[in-house]
Amino acid sequence: MPYKTNKDLPKNVTHVLPTHAQDIYREAFNHVWQEYASPEERRGDDSQEETAHKVAWSAVKKKYEKSGDTWTAKE
Repeated sequence: MPYKTNKDLPKNVTHVLPTHAQDIYREAFNHVWQEYASPEERRGDDSQEETAHKVAWSAVKKKYEKSGDTWTAKE
């Protein structure tokens, strides 16, 4: 289920994140999707998809912060 383009991302991502943050999300998701394909690679009982989404959001939060309803780049 890797995402080829930002247009393929879930609506809860595309509706709130700026384009660059979407790029970060997509790249992180796709990397984790491949890296943690095997359940033995993941912590807990999270599915491959859940793990990929969690890591993708974490990657976005390293560069962006949410202020109200808006995500902006950290300075």
